[in-house]
Amino acid sequence: MRVKGASASDKKRQKLFKITKGYWGQRKNVYRRAREAYLAALSRAYVDRKRKKRDFRKLWITRISAAVRAEGMSYSVFMNGLKKIGVEMNRKMLSELAIHDASAFRELVAKVKAVK
Repeated sequence: MRVKGASASDKKRQKLFKITKGYWGQRKNVYRRAREAYLAALSRAYVDRKRKKRDFRKLWITRISAAVRAEGMSYSVFMNGLKKIGVEMNRKMLSELAIHDASAFRELVAKVKAVK
């Protein structure tokens, strides 16, 4: 007896359409377009997981720079000063310190200025 693959194909299609729900136009309900859109989205997701790390580092540096400039110093001088006094704090933590605990950040800047 001949075996038909309709139910398996239907499941495969429905699974894809469930993933692409919310996409625009044919990308959500035409199998070929939906598959193309889905594969492209997977590729972009991979790339953007790497890009996210770059973007956050840039944000932290910008925040630190703004906080340090308010204290009358440049970012590069500040980071070099931290290295000289032996403070090994990453940029994320420095950024958080500048935002949430300004007084502690000012003390850090003062220590760097004293070494300079």
